[in-house]
Amino acid sequence: MAVIVRAKQPFLDWLHAVDPTSHELTLDDLNHEPNVYLLPEAESDEEAVRQVHRYCKHIVEEELDGWWRERSDWPRNLNFELFNQWFEWRYHSMVLDVGKAPLVREEV
Repeated sequence: MAVIVRAKQPFLDWLHAVDPTSHELTLDDLNHEPNVYLLPEAESDEEAVRQVHRYCKHIVEEELDGWWRERSDWPRNLNFELFNQWFEWRYHSMVLDVGKAPLVREEV
């Protein structure tokens, strides 16, 4: 499944607080091209939530690192509660690859 993650106001407020050069950024700027995460398949809405819960710390780390790399400025608890407060997310159970080239896995 794919999970699309978009920043919410608390994330932008945090970014403005830690990065003095970010004050011109808006939510529209942050969400212009939202990140998409591929997660293991889910057979139900409940399972999709469990999968997102399982991977939310990694997703939050990726989102934070994309805008501010100084980990000492990050929130301490990168948990599901923070994830839901700072990000809107939506999952899609069908991900179709119409390309002809083989998939390439990159470690992040």
